Amino acid sequence: MEISIKSSDYEIIYELNNSQAAKELYAQLPLTIEVEPFSNNEMTFYPPKKLSVSNTPLSGGAIGSLSYYVPWGDVVMFYAPCPPNGSLYELGSAVSGTDNIRKLSGTITISAN
Repeated sequence: MEISIKSSDYEIIYELNNSQAAKELYAQLPLTIEVEPFSNNEMTFYPPKKLSVSNTPLSGGAIGSLSYYVPWGDVVMFYAPCPPNGSLYELGSAVSGTDNIRKLSGTITISAN
């Protein structure tokens, strides 16, 4: 499963893993949603429905990782590394456009690729 995350100027393509959470995110597409910066290493967005993390591996917080943070229910796109923690689950990783993650702002469109 591949998804495209686009702003007016930038695009990132992610390859999703086969986890329950990734399948549930994919099932919600297409989405037009706001992206927000958080901390000094990630951009986030909130899918309309929370994701189930059963059968979903923990995320290592690597650059290019697409992850789900359970306590807040947000999807996280890392452009700099993040220390792993027990509430962060891996959805997939960027296969192109990793350098564009930090450039996203405003409204993004997320669609199946």
